[in-house]
Amino acid sequence: MRNPVLASAFLRLPRDARDTLFILVVLLWVALPQFRFTPLWCGLACAAVLGWRAILAWRGMPLPPKWLVGGLLLAAVVSTALTYRTLLGQDAGVCLLLLLLVLKTLELRARRDAFVLFFVGFFLLLAQFFHSQSLLTAAGMLAGLLGLLTALVHAHRIGNSPALRQSAYTAGRILLWATPLMLLLFLFFPRLSPLWGTPGNALTGRSGLSGSMTVGDVTHLALDDGIAMRIRFAGPIPDPTQLYFRGPVLWAFDGRTWRARNHWMVNTPLPEPELRIHGNPVRYQVTQEPNRLPWLPVLEAAVAIEGQRAVMTRDLQWLHPKPIMEVLRYDVESYPHFEHGPRTAEPSLLPFQWLPTWSNPRTQAWAAQLRNDPRNADNTALDWAQFALNHLRQGGYRYTLDVGIYGLHSADEYWFDRKLGFCEHIASSFVILLRALGIPARVVTGYQGGERNPIDGLWTVRHSDAHAWAELWMPGRGWFRIDPTAVVAPARIGTLQRAPMTLGNTALFERVHPRLAWELRALWDAANTRWNDWVLHYGQTRQFDLLRNLGFDSPSWQHLGIALFGTMATIAAVWAALRYLLRQRQDPWLRLFHAVTTRLRQRGWPLPVHPTPRGIAALLALQPTPALQGWLLRMETLRYAPPKPQQGSLSQQLAALRREWKRLAKAVPVHTTSG
Repeated sequence: MRNPVLASAFLRLPRDARDTLFILVVLLWVALPQFRFTPLWCGLACAAVLGWRAILAWRGMPLPPKWLVGGLLLAAVVSTALTYRTLLGQDAGVCLLLLLLVLKTLELRARRDAFVLFFVGFFLLLAQFFHSQSLLTAAGMLAGLLGLLTALVHAHRIGNSPALRQSAYTAGRILLWATPLMLLLFLFFPRLSPLWGTPGNALTGRSGLSGSMTVGDVTHLALDDGIAMRIRFAGPIPDPTQLYFRGPVLWAFDGRTWRARNHWMVNTPLPEPELRIHGNPVRYQVTQEPNRLPWLPVLEAAVAIEGQRAVMTRDLQWLHPKPIMEVLRYDVESYPHFEHGPRTAEPSLLPFQWLPTWSNPRTQAWAAQLRNDPRNADNTALDWAQFALNHLRQGGYRYTLDVGIYGLHSADEYWFDRKLGFCEHIASSFVILLRALGIPARVVTGYQGGERNPIDGLWTVRHSDAHAWAELWMPGRGWFRIDPTAVVAPARIGTLQRAPMTLGNTALFERVHPRLAWELRALWDAANTRWNDWVLHYGQTRQFDLLRNLGFDSPSWQHLGIALFGTMATIAAVWAALRYLLRQRQDPWLRLFHAVTTRLRQRGWPLPVHPTPRGIAALLALQPTPALQGWLLRMETLRYAPPKPQQGSLSQQLAALRREWKRLAKAVPVHTTSG
């Protein structure tokens, strides 16, 4: 502690109080990441209980009665059940586990209570992987693991004032000794496909795109600078203005919200898309971050995905069989030049022309007026689209993220009143106008643009690159893309159009040192890419590749077992040999004396840094142990007095002392302070 007064007061506390405060700090560190994914009341309740318990420990006050703790427990269970409508499942389970953990601190009376806290804390550490498997999460978990191990080691130490630093040192050594075994199991333990996925709400992504779009949704995504996916192109990177990563295609409009087709049953056969490709393909590899949604955003128009079970719908969406709960990697082949959809009018196009009669009345009246104008009698779908684009270009419309809340008739407000908006406002209003003119049209959402990471050369697409554009149908051609945002704000397409940063230290740093902040972010993104490559994507294929490098021509599960147990046996043999050689090289008298000092410290005796047998014997006079004191004096005599051949050789005398120590070690008293 930096405050000397506070540090002095802390050291004067009884050991139970100091240990309790340390445990509370560790538990707060372990629980803190979970507060992002639990209701606000849960985080506040946990913080309040931990703070209350810290005050009780600091002031030496008694713990609350059992009836009060029981009442709090009942309130926690009822609140969780009311919030989640269940006590089962990932979210409800983690919330309840947090509450049970902090309430258990109100019963922290004996060592066994502390052990319960430790092991629940270990489980809570693993629960962090439900939400994130990033490098930062792993680093935070490692710190939490070290803290829990330190508290566990400290709880086993005897005495009134054992050094916390020594317990942390021991815990660190345990982690270091466990690291080779951990790496060995990571490399060679068989990797099996999971039997079940992580539960979650498939319809509500915490970040990323969605299967529906109500004006305002994509604006929120633009404020999220997190990474959506990383792309490694096999050849030159295409023109950023042409990088449209296709996601949900929204066609059903109820007057307020656009929705995609229901394609959740991906395992059933889907209609074959009418796709006509031209030119050369673009090949690339995608590493997609989890978003709890089934869409795989890929460059238009992708014809094949390898590495994942995915299907393409009739409107060129690629869907995974399950919501994406972990980092995915897949290889894609896309053709930038393509046509798709029917070339002649058919009944399947009628839903793409439909609008609610009550929706956006001014826009529909405007469209009717345009259609009834004799000068527009020969207009084609492309002519009407060009008219709308010219109107956007010349009508004083502006692109901005700060638009406020639109009302029910969003297209009316955009075309006639506000004339400002984000890509979702522009695309939605554009499609509504085309439909009012009788042209089949729909909204497509996804990502547009991105940036190249100069550290690893990967193309990085962020949630702030979320975009919405339009598709209209034209006889003889089918569906084709028109991006009205490119007319209103050409600079948005293919460039970094970030939302205004929120206030805080990070935002201030980016404003003061923008270049350095950009380079640090690129470095961090590259580090996360390596983490994904070497850790998260280390699966069965890479295991077998490693076995091939070790000389197994046709790797199998049996070879994995041979490699695992063979390496373990080799490490054990090397460790035993080194331990034996070190013991042989060490002075036998020093080895015995080290065993004595270790045992005394375990029993709580405050030995100096460099103790002597006579000094220890004098210290033991506080709790008289004549046999042990006499043995220590004989040990010192053997070391420093002239040899006495009549008592046998030095090795014989030392062996006798060693045999006697085995008996005395069991009788070493626990150190207690007088007073």
